[in-house]
Amino acid sequence: MSNYHLAQLNIAVMSAPVESPQLKDFVDNLDRVNVLAEQSPGYLWRLQDESGNATALRPFGDDTLVNLSVWENVEDLEYFVYQSIHVDFVKRRREWFEKLQMAHTVLWWIPQGHTPDEKEAGEKLELLRSQGATPEAFTFRERFAAPNDAAGGSP
Repeated sequence: MSNYHLAQLNIAVMSAPVESPQLKDFVDNLDRVNVLAEQSPGYLWRLQDESGNATALRPFGDDTLVNLSVWENVEDLEYFVYQSIHVDFVKRRREWFEKLQMAHTVLWWIPQGHTPDEKEAGEKLELLRSQGATPEAFTFRERFAAPNDAAGGSP
């Protein structure tokens, strides 16, 4: 049993304002996807405002949406992202968001009970962008075991 949980940050630069017809289908499905996440195995927490989502929170710029969440492990998050109905929205991301030439998703281990904030998440994203995948900031493709887990390194 690990004493760590997995934090993840994903940012997306909108190709139109959040209230635009172009993003309507994305916005209309936020609640559905958020409920799915919350009911998924391994889900622990996500950043949200009073509306129940995080679209009004813009710590990375006025045109950038943020998704920050905590999961029990990489496998549970990966299943949600790529094996649930969420993958349908991943496939459609170019309809709503700009293609970024730099890392936009970062994973890192946090001690159980710790809640990451936008500042910490931004620092992890910058670390990934500047140094590549390390045990402190990594990706699904280049992942690292939790600090107290026996199997270290990439799979």
